[in-house]
Amino acid sequence: MLPLSRALLRRHSVLPGFDLALGFTLLYLSLIVLLPLSAAFMKTATMTWPAFWDAVSSPRVLASYRLTFSASLAAALLNAAFGLVIAWVLVRYDFPGKRLVDALVDLPFALPTAVAGITLTALYAENGWIGSHLPFKVSFTPLGVFVALLFIGLPFVVRTLQPVLEDLSQEFEEAAATLGADRWQTFRLVILPILAPALLTGFALAFARALGEYGSVIFIAGNLPLVSEITPLMIVSKLEQHDVAGATAIAVVMLLLSFVMLLVINLLQAWTRQRQGQ
Repeated sequence: MLPLSRALLRRHSVLPGFDLALGFTLLYLSLIVLLPLSAAFMKTATMTWPAFWDAVSSPRVLASYRLTFSASLAAALLNAAFGLVIAWVLVRYDFPGKRLVDALVDLPFALPTAVAGITLTALYAENGWIGSHLPFKVSFTPLGVFVALLFIGLPFVVRTLQPVLEDLSQEFEEAAATLGADRWQTFRLVILPILAPALLTGFALAFARALGEYGSVIFIAGNLPLVSEITPLMIVSKLEQHDVAGATAIAVVMLLLSFVMLLVINLLQAWTRQRQGQ
């Protein structure tokens, strides 16, 4: 019966069969993802080891690594915390203007990054609406990079958590309250373990998005050497100097570091799901 059922399912499937669909998937991924990435590695392979090391370990490039990864990590962590709160409010409560707030979450998706960068720079400048009331400087500092990455990363966390919260029954919370758990215990022992995989996914998406952000950051960062230069700017600067190999070398380092960090996050997700299954 099982082979017959599979044959019927394959015959009456709305989408193409497995072989055709898999072939199309691999072809599309190869053209869009694998070929550009392999081209970066092949171009970098034309460099000698001393040239490669000089390109990826100069003081300006190392400073850009530190700023890019630290600001991306900090912004993703903060977005994970506040994104959870925003998703919770949007799912669990009804209030006037809820649809407007829900639409505003998607604004970083729709707004061109250059427009976002100019707007944030104007707001947080020393004479801006927000910056003029702050006791510290935001625009043209590393803090400005952090603010821009906060702006572009928030929707990834909120939109990843919302479907999970919508499917989360309140019966779990009622049962925990019946057993004597307070609110913090209910959140820590009941709700958070269920949300953990989605929260890690949203964090990983926000972190990955922040690593490659360029348009919204270069305006508010000020691009001061060794202070507020991000790694994507270093890649663009190399290309403007017609140093394609140097640009791809820095890109390869970013790819490898990003891959390692995302792999760690995915392993944490798998471990969390396995714990929940047990």
